[in-house]
Amino acid sequence: MYDAIAMGESMVAFEAQSFGPLREAEDFKKWVGGAADNFIIALARLGFDCGWFSRVGDDEFGRFITRWIRGEGVDVSRVRIDPSRPTGVFFVERRSPEASFKCHFYRTNSAAANMRPDDIDEEYVAQAKVVYPEGIMMYCSDSARETVKRLFDLAVKHNKTIVFDPNLRLTMASIETSRSILVPLMQKATYVLPGEDELRLLMDCRDTRSAIERAHSTGIEQLVIKAGAGGAILAPRGHEPRHIPGFTLEKPVSPMGAGDCFVGGFTAGLLKEQPLETCVRWGNAVGAFCTMAYGPFHSCPSMAELEAFLAGREEISR
Repeated sequence: MYDAIAMGESMVAFEAQSFGPLREAEDFKKWVGGAADNFIIALARLGFDCGWFSRVGDDEFGRFITRWIRGEGVDVSRVRIDPSRPTGVFFVERRSPEASFKCHFYRTNSAAANMRPDDIDEEYVAQAKVVYPEGIMMYCSDSARETVKRLFDLAVKHNKTIVFDPNLRLTMASIETSRSILVPLMQKATYVLPGEDELRLLMDCRDTRSAIERAHSTGIEQLVIKAGAGGAILAPRGHEPRHIPGFTLEKPVSPMGAGDCFVGGFTAGLLKEQPLETCVRWGNAVGAFCTMAYGPFHSCPSMAELEAFLAGREEISR
């Protein structure tokens, strides 16, 4: 049995090693990037048994992705190789030393966008404790959207904990379309973890409290709202929202992937049967670790490192 499985698109990222417009960059660092693999790698580094599946192209980039994720101790036995489509890529433009960045995606007609509902092994879902369907897949294609819905249906059928980050992408669809495809899934999920701006946009509210109230009124039960360096808001239905402060770091390097790693830390707390407030604190800590290196999961901690940091025995030093 796996503690958690995740499904989503992983791409090969090329991050510029100089600041300024991408057209001027000549040197790049290559790594794996995607919300689902960021999440599952963060969990695996904390010592949990994890699996990840998707489609990748029958190409060098697809082999690079599966080798890397396998190397993190994550099972990739359900990954499908698609000889008809390429693996997606994206380029990271570094805007300034203050850690701002911009991503340029080339994922149209990628292998992952060609995912289909029959790519999902029901037995694989049934034996996992936690299921993470990547929200971005809802934008990729009709078949990818149906695949995400199928994963939700199987997770509900087998009474699994569903952890869902909607990953709102207004560059891929309008807010109206985004609401129509994401909100029904948020209503099915066990825990929903949007960013603060995402929740306000999805609920069509100007302030966070109103957005929380509207989400609860639509049947979304367990909300954990990410607020970046500010921490997070724990907002279960029927309870007053509580702000859980984040961790102040003197010299963060890059926020890329911090939200995904927050979800990984939160889920680690769930798997360890911690109180929800503690789960959020773990999420804040893992998200903070993530910001200490370039790349979306490269500085995620082990469980021993996380516990030492939370106990005040060790500072984040990398």
